[in-house]
Amino acid sequence: MENTADYSVSPNGAVLLTGDWTNGALKGAGDALAREVAGRHDTVFDLTAVGRLDTAGAFAIVRAAGGELPTDRVKGRTETLRLLALVTEAARPRPARRPAPRGFYQMSIRIGRGVIDLVRELFETLVFAGHLLAVLGLVIINPKRVRWPALVSLAERAGLDAIPIVVTTSFFIGAVVALLGANMLRQFGAEVFVVELIGIAVLREFNIIITAILLAGRSASSFAAELGSMKMNQEVDAMKVLGVDPFEALVFPRFAALLITIPLLTFVATLAGLLGGLAVTWSELGLGPSFFLQRILDNVGATHFWIGMSKAPVMAAVIAGIGCRQGLEVGGDVESLGRRVTAAVVHAIFAIIVIDAGFALLYMELDL
Repeated sequence: MENTADYSVSPNGAVLLTGDWTNGALKGAGDALAREVAGRHDTVFDLTAVGRLDTAGAFAIVRAAGGELPTDRVKGRTETLRLLALVTEAARPRPARRPAPRGFYQMSIRIGRGVIDLVRELFETLVFAGHLLAVLGLVIINPKRVRWPALVSLAERAGLDAIPIVVTTSFFIGAVVALLGANMLRQFGAEVFVVELIGIAVLREFNIIITAILLAGRSASSFAAELGSMKMNQEVDAMKVLGVDPFEALVFPRFAALLITIPLLTFVATLAGLLGGLAVTWSELGLGPSFFLQRILDNVGATHFWIGMSKAPVMAAVIAGIGCRQGLEVGGDVESLGRRVTAAVVHAIFAIIVIDAGFALLYMELDL
C-alpha cells in the first residue's frame, strides 16, 4: 500500500521529503512543494526518507526546484539520484526546430551560398597561384632547388605513358573529321577541300583539345589523388614540420612536368590527327600523301600549327594547378578524397573549354 507523498521544511530551509512520491500518491504534494520553495534557488532536497519514486514524482520535484536540480542540492540513494538526473535531462526545454525553407526563400539561400562558395573558391585559387608563382621565382633564381628525379618521373608518367591513348584518339578524330567533311563536300563537288578542313581542325583545335582533355582525366585526377592521399596520411603536415615547402616538393614538379610534356604530346597528336585524315582521304577520295601534304603546306600553312601550340603551356598550367590544388584541399576522410578527385577532372575540363573559347575570340580579333 502506497504512503501519501509529504514533505516538511526545516528551519535552515532544507526540504525533507517523505512517503511515496509516485503518480498515485502525489495528491497535490508536488504543487504544494512548488509553491513552498518558489523563488528560492538554494533549497536542498533530502530524499533519503522517500519510499518509492517514479518519473511523475521525480518530475514534480524537479519542477519545484525550477527545472534544474544540481547534485549539490539533493540527497538520496544512488538510484534516486540517477532517476532525478534522467528526468531533469528529459524535462530540459529543447530549442524549437525551424521549418525547412521552401520556395523562393530556399532558392535565395542556395544562390547566396553559391555566391559565397564562388568567392571563397576564387580567393583560395588566387592564394594557390600566388604561392606557386613565388616558388617558381625561387626556382628560377636558384635552379638547384628543382627536384629533378621527381620531375623526370612525373614527366614520364604524364608524357610517355600517355602517348598511346593520345595517338589513338587523335588518329580517329582526324579520320572522323575527314569522313564527315568528305560526305558534306561531296554534295558540292568540292571533296578536295577536305584536306584544308582536316588541316585547320587538327592543327588549330583538336590536337590541343584532345591532349588537354585526356590529360585532365589522367594527370589532374592522378595529382589530386596522390596529394590527397598524402594529405589524409598527414605527410604534407609532416613536410611542413620538417621545414619543407609542399609547393616546392610536390606542386612544382607536377607543374613543370606537364609544362614540358603537353606541348610534346600536342605535337604527337597533330601528327596522329593528320595521319588519320590522310588515311581516309587516300582510301575514300584517292588523294595521295604527297598531294595531301602539299595542300596542307600551301593552303593551311604553319600559322594554324603555332596557334594550336600556343595554347599548350596555358592548358598545362591550368591542368596541373587544378589537380594539385584540389589534392591539397582534401580533408581527413575518403569521401573528401573522392569529391576532390572528381572536382579536379570536372574543373579541368571546364577550364579547358573556356580557355579554348577565349583563345578563339582572341585570335579572331587578331585576324589569325
